[in-house]
Amino acid sequence: MKTLISLLSLLILSLSLWAQGGKVMDDLSLKSTILNMDRKYAIYLPPDYETSQRSYPVLYLLHGGGDDQTGWVQFGEVLHIADKAISDVSVTPMIIVMPDANTGQKGYFNSVKGDWQYEDFFFEEFMPYIEKEYRIKGEKQYRAVAGLSMGGGGTFMYALHHPEFFSSACPLSAATGPISIDDTERFLERYFTKNNTDEQIEKYYQEYSALNLIENLPVDELKSIRWYIDCGDDDFLYEGNSLIHIAMRKKEIPHEFRIRDGGHNWTYWRTALPKVLEFVSNSFHQY
Repeated sequence: MKTLISLLSLLILSLSLWAQGGKVMDDLSLKSTILNMDRKYAIYLPPDYETSQRSYPVLYLLHGGGDDQTGWVQFGEVLHIADKAISDVSVTPMIIVMPDANTGQKGYFNSVKGDWQYEDFFFEEFMPYIEKEYRIKGEKQYRAVAGLSMGGGGTFMYALHHPEFFSSACPLSAATGPISIDDTERFLERYFTKNNTDEQIEKYYQEYSALNLIENLPVDELKSIRWYIDCGDDDFLYEGNSLIHIAMRKKEIPHEFRIRDGGHNWTYWRTALPKVLEFVSNSFHQY
């Protein structure tokens, strides 16, 4: 009888802890020497974070243009969706980190002219800070990156530039960068800066065209990441994502490619997030 009572007490305590849900903080910050300013971020901590001593896998979840670190919290409903997925045992408890890439300059990349080094900040300052500040498993197998639109472009580039860091990458409705070198000058003038030199245009294309990177990186590096690519059939970024799918097929890079009914909006991305969490959770597990 005592054993049964003890088991029931543990079950009630466990259910109580799960019922409390996870925790989101969306106005945190750290000081960046590289960017010479404080940088904000939001973070989701799973339901048992405060009551355990374990370390957790981490998902870096990137917002789109026009939003900031609160985008996935306010519009993406990350707290509700992550809590439900963990409660349903469809995903493993994980920490979700959402950096702000809309202050100072917009975007996740280093600038063409070298006066804004956001990507350097992310890998040299932000990620080390986060993984020291929180109980995070700091190995490739337990780290993933995902994002929407501009953040989908960041997802592609971060995983392609640093395949040694991420076990999975999930670009959603991704801005994939210029498709060709001829397209790069127009692309830069439309989205970034004008009067770029030929050298700057070439450098940007080599570094920030997802299609170019996939066509030229070693196959082993591309295969070391589990890819989940998702874009709506009415999305204006459909072409770039489809070309990347074709390029990956030609190089026999395993990946999931989803074209679903929908456009470039939060209605679409909210429905994508549960699958992203499930996909990265599977990457965190042993096979």
